[in-house]
Amino acid sequence: MYTVLIISVIIVIIVLILSVVTTSKAYQFKHTVDPIDNNDSHEATAEAKAHDENK
Repeated sequence: MYTVLIISVIIVIIVLILSVVTTSKAYQFKHTVDPIDNNDSHEATAEAKAHDENK
């Protein structure tokens, strides 16, 4: 019975350590955002929808 308890505690500790390491690496990652492309077709469709709604 004690062997199962000890093995369970070891597994929990290993999972906890791996979770902390993974989270730490995720927070250190430098996230970047791509600039928004100047997409004229999107603006044209938005204007067309607005024009159609005003009719």
